[in-house]
Amino acid sequence: MATLATERPTTELDDFREEVRTFLAENFPPSLKGKDNAMSAVEGPTQETPEQAAWRKAMGAKGWGVPTWPKQYGGGGLNREQAKVLAEEMARAGAWNPIGGMGVMMFGPTLLEYGSEAQKQEHIPPIARGEIRWCQGYSEPNAGSDLANLQTFAEDRGDHYLVNGQKTWTSGGQWADKCFCLVRTDKTQKQGGITFLLMDMDAPGVEVKPIRMISGMSPFCETFFTDVKVPKENRVGEEGQGWTIGKRLLQHERTNLSGGGSAFRTAGVSLADIAKKYVGVDEQGRVADPDLRARIAKWEMDWRVFQLTAMRVMAESKAVGGVSEVSSILKTVGTKLGQERAELTIEIQGLQGLGWEGEGFSEAELTGVRAWLFGKATTIYGGSTEVQNNVIAKRILGMLDHQ
Repeated sequence: MATLATERPTTELDDFREEVRTFLAENFPPSLKGKDNAMSAVEGPTQETPEQAAWRKAMGAKGWGVPTWPKQYGGGGLNREQAKVLAEEMARAGAWNPIGGMGVMMFGPTLLEYGSEAQKQEHIPPIARGEIRWCQGYSEPNAGSDLANLQTFAEDRGDHYLVNGQKTWTSGGQWADKCFCLVRTDKTQKQGGITFLLMDMDAPGVEVKPIRMISGMSPFCETFFTDVKVPKENRVGEEGQGWTIGKRLLQHERTNLSGGGSAFRTAGVSLADIAKKYVGVDEQGRVADPDLRARIAKWEMDWRVFQLTAMRVMAESKAVGGVSEVSSILKTVGTKLGQERAELTIEIQGLQGLGWEGEGFSEAELTGVRAWLFGKATTIYGGSTEVQNNVIAKRILGMLDHQ
């Protein structure tokens, strides 16, 4: 007896998925598959090709570079389910988000929460369109893990502040247009004397000096402020509220640095495929070295568990209004897994994983060595692992210091 086939009713989410597929087919050039955001490279922003620029502008016009940000500020205005569909379809098409950087990762979400309406109208749309680069003025030579010890001072001059001091490890400072900066406005209080200011990097008195790392890259700078005038309207929140705002921003930073910023982020070519290339396979097509095979399997399982945990934590955080102290767990685990993967890759490649320059090494091998060395910093910047463990102990586990 024949049965009648019934079609599943089309839902609004199905319609949105079709909209995304149409948009990608019309705007994402196939030639850009496998590439990445050229404007946020670790070594520094590279010149956009016409195709890359067109892709960035198309995504910016839709607001889909920051899909869940409010539409009135240039965001996509998507709900969580729609944002997930967008990520799925971009992954299916091999498309990547051309809009990013610190404005998206850290400053934008914080300004949406703490900024005035005028500040949001001024600063959020250019971030959403990928038209501006921000850098972070936090760490100082004597204020790293003890960030509240910062001494850069902003003197009240009526309608503006006069800023003097030094920051260090300013990521991308030599390429940035603007800086979100923690400064001291009261020397009688530690945390309570800190204020959050927005500064133009081309303002008179701002000087940057790139710092070369062991990896050979110079993504960081020393930044010097000498009598830099900052208008009062560039203060976010009230005087003395900078520590609260700054900590909130760090939660966003730690979530993104951990890898938790994208539920669909992958770790690149699988370790198993790399091992099969360099170590070989046994008669069953498995990685030939059984001990290495077991360690790769353990890492892959740990990485997948971390991804699923990050997805769950982010969903829970959005449900209650944003990131939380759990970002410290993501930062600690995510960066550790990243370092473990880099070390396994170098071990698998053997002598080919120790090349620095010259013939005899592929571009991927040379890039891998630099990534391995660069990755040593990930458990330090954005809040060291020791600092994160303290946050986890005190704010999540409820452990208190005993006198």
